Formats: sequence, C-alpha cells, structure tokens
Amino acid sequence: MLIAGRRKVREIWIAGDIDAADVIDDIRELAADSRVQVLDVARKRIEQAARSEAPQGVIAFAAPLPEADFDELLVPRGKVNPFLVALDGVTDPGNLGAFLRCCDGAGVTGVILPKHRSVHITPTAAKAAAGAIEHLDIAVVPGLPNAMERMKKARVWTIGLDDEAGRSLFEIGELARDPVCMILGAEGKGLSRLVRERCDLVVSIPMQGQLSSLNVSVAGALATYEILRNRRP
Repeated sequence: MLIAGRRKVREIWIAGDIDAADVIDDIRELAADSRVQVLDVARKRIEQAARSEAPQGVIAFAAPLPEADFDELLVPRGKVNPFLVALDGVTDPGNLGAFLRCCDGAGVTGVILPKHRSVHITPTAAKAAAGAIEHLDIAVVPGLPNAMERMKKARVWTIGLDDEAGRSLFEIGELARDPVCMILGAEGKGLSRLVRERCDLVVSIPMQGQLSSLNVSVAGALATYEILRNRRP
C-alpha cells in the first residue's frame, strides 16, 4: 500500500511485541517518507481492530481503494490489448484475494466485480491478495450480463470457464492475444445462466482424476496464466 501510493494512509499500528524483521523496518521507513504516523500498540488492540483472521501484528488505516472506470478498462494501453477477468457470484473473500494475487502475476489489466451477489474487497480479501489490490484496476458494475454486452461492442472477447463446457481451456490459442475477458463462476453453481449464454466461448479445465472441479482461485490462476502463455511472443 505504501509503495503503490494509490490511496492515502492515515495511520499504521505495529504490535509492541512484534519480532524484529527487515519488513517491519521497511514499513517504518516507507511510512516516514510518506509522513504517515506509526504507533506502537498492544497486540490485543490490533487483534480487536483487525477485521481479518490471524492478524500478524501490523494494521493500516487508509482511504478506500479508488474504483476503476469500466469503460477505460476496455481500451488498449499502448500496444497491450485488454486482458480482463470478471467474477460471477464468487462470495468467498479469501478466494477473491488469492485470485487477485494471481491476476497481478499474470498481467491482468482489469478486474470486474458485479455490485450484487458477489464479494468485494474486504480486509480478509486484502490480506489474501498480499498487496495485489494496490496495483490492480478493479471496476464494480451494476450487472455482469449488461457489462458483457458493452464488452462485445468494444470488441472484447468474453470467455466463460465452466466445468461442463465441451472445449478445453488449452484450445484458446491465438484468441488470447485479442482483447479478452475471462469470466469465472462460483464453486458449485458455476456461471449463471445469463452470463453463460452471453459468453462468446465457454471452456473447461481438463480434470483427469476423480474430482470434477477446482477451487475458484486455483482455476482462475490456471486460466489467467494460460492466457499469458498464449500472449507471450
């Protein structure tokens, strides 16, 4: 958060009994450079204030994340075509955070979250993302089906990931080099009917064992890196 500098940090608390570590020194130094107050407080006070499981002794109080403009995500950045991901009905903040970490690693240019029936950025999601939320452009849209229509008008391919699809994720090929949005549904339910019907292409991850599906963050990691693999020269 301090390195990205995208939002104002009001204050940082550090547990008085925290073990010495380079990362703690870095936090103090970055905070001083940004003129952010750092307070040494009792660990119990941090645990009471934190809204995530197993806080690790450091908590920051900051302004909300800036929300990206959806239409701007549909426009190429220089020579880089849009590489978007959208989540349909995913409600677990830990899964969202883990997946966003993969999105940052794979070079995703924008994340789309529906306003309703979907998890948004919470302290748990932020912690699981390990800093990725500070670097990703995340847009919230009223509804995913309508957003998909706008993507089609902007010539962005919409690819749904669904267990029951007949085509394999590994058949995407050169389509990945075009403007593209990978859409993932919730575990169990998968893609909603409207979203599935409006996808240009629906693919699945081949499952060779006895289980029929993967955790959504794992499936998302495979999907985004498969697109990255096909985009590389």
